[in-house]
Amino acid sequence: MKRVRIVVEGRVQGVGFRWFVQQTARTFDVLGWVKNNPNGTVEIVAEGKKASVDEFATAVKDGPISAMVTNFTISEEPPKDDFANFRIIH
Repeated sequence: MKRVRIVVEGRVQGVGFRWFVQQTARTFDVLGWVKNNPNGTVEIVAEGKKASVDEFATAVKDGPISAMVTNFTISEEPPKDDFANFRIIH
């Protein structure tokens, strides 16, 4: 198992980024959440099999076509196995 926290900066709010991340998580069988932060960034916590999480992180790095990612920070965290699905937090 692998768990990561990702913070994405740039034009990432109001462009369907969270929906894109949720759909990508389902594709790679990754669990966790995605949310908009008040400072304009998008934050993601994702957990799953190592290969799935790695592929997921690569796939969301650029976001949807309407987004413009200027910074992508990823950090690994200890797995907690505490997610039942992947959801958008409002």
